Amino acid sequence: MPTRILIVGGGGREHALAWKLAGEPGVNEVFVAPGSAAIGCEPRVTCLPDVDPLDPGAVVAAARAAAVELVVVGPEAPLASGVADSCTAAGIAVFGPSRAAARIETSKAFCHEVAEAAGVRMARAGWFNRMAPALGFAAELAAGGRGVVIKADGLAGGKGVTICSSLIEAQAALEAIFDVPGADPDPGDQADPAEPAPLVVVEERLYGLEASVIALCDGRDALALPAARDHKRLADDDGGPNTGGMGAYSPLPDLPDAAVEAIVAGVHRPILAELARRGSPFRGALYAGLILTTDGPVLLECNARFGDPETQVIVPRLAVPLGPILRAAAHRELAAAYPGRTLLPVLPGAAVGIVLASAGYPDRPRRGDVVRGIAAGQDAAHAAGRDGRGLVFQSATQVDTDGAVWTNGGRVLTVVGLGTTLEAARQNAERLAAGIDFDGLQRRHDIALRLPPATVATGKVPAGARA
Repeated sequence: MPTRILIVGGGGREHALAWKLAGEPGVNEVFVAPGSAAIGCEPRVTCLPDVDPLDPGAVVAAARAAAVELVVVGPEAPLASGVADSCTAAGIAVFGPSRAAARIETSKAFCHEVAEAAGVRMARAGWFNRMAPALGFAAELAAGGRGVVIKADGLAGGKGVTICSSLIEAQAALEAIFDVPGADPDPGDQADPAEPAPLVVVEERLYGLEASVIALCDGRDALALPAARDHKRLADDDGGPNTGGMGAYSPLPDLPDAAVEAIVAGVHRPILAELARRGSPFRGALYAGLILTTDGPVLLECNARFGDPETQVIVPRLAVPLGPILRAAAHRELAAAYPGRTLLPVLPGAAVGIVLASAGYPDRPRRGDVVRGIAAGQDAAHAAGRDGRGLVFQSATQVDTDGAVWTNGGRVLTVVGLGTTLEAARQNAERLAAGIDFDGLQRRHDIALRLPPATVATGKVPAGARA
């Protein structure tokens, strides 16, 4: 067990990780850079608000000053800025992939290339840096009448995906990405060739429920966390725009353990092998975003870190300490430390998380509204009443000099209900959410409300294909 740990980040995901790691036997102190007032309320947690998480040198300096034995990188942006690379170069153990390996998330086109080479099936897709061929391929896909998915290639905070029911909608989405609204989609209309247009990925639309399977990886081996289901749309019944995630639940009735094991074998391990073959071994949390089609699970995307809000419902379910596993992954020792294991053991029961978002989210989130129902100076368990039925992880809050809690971003917090069943956990999450309020609050009321029937899925992942 690492006794001193530094977590990079300051959102709800990092709050959940700090809560989990700081409560494990053998951990003396957890540092979070930059953290937040809420994260700093957790026992044995110290926040470092002056450390820029996007500055690799500052993170290395903080890790050395705190004499930490492990750095855990939470968000995707520090990975893209090379924080993990700098920690490795400084001889500091880090759980988080290199910038090269993190391209599996920072470039959706690269993800498709790696998946194809690894034999992992994704949606039929093409990627483009000009409007005309992108629209032409979208028209080809739309001709089948199933719709098109338009994805901005780079990081977009989980919001760079537009699901289009028609070619007209696809064209509007492409125009927004290429910043040529209403333009004739002709290559001659592009900007100065010295400034390449942003890459876009155009995919066929697939149908089915989505699932998140996150595996802790050491470059070759993988241990899967419990499967979870994120809800990306803003409103009930999957209405409104895409967001970074408005709620999640775990476990999934339609994705049993045998299917998760098959997904790790058919998705995670082949991708790990392909990244290693390219000279970019992946050490960190490899997130497979899947869609469960009638033809089996299909990979939609990979992320290079823990999911948000999935982490908030996953870590309370773990039956084992997380710290030693992250350390083993950072040191490339998963196979030796956990021989023959694919799934991490979990506690009985379920968890349901509901995100409370600010007015204007996701486009223009409003800041500065007083949060009622949470007092400053409370850790996650206190905020939920310490009754064993829930937790409150804060993502975007700040505390003023009078001790009032204010909104400070889009997704303000995640309330997590725990219970013996998903229904019991949902009811506890709803109870917690009902006790918190702020002006303009947006939330969903249908997280884990209509559950799919339990299935005995095979987990089969068909061979890859690409346009």
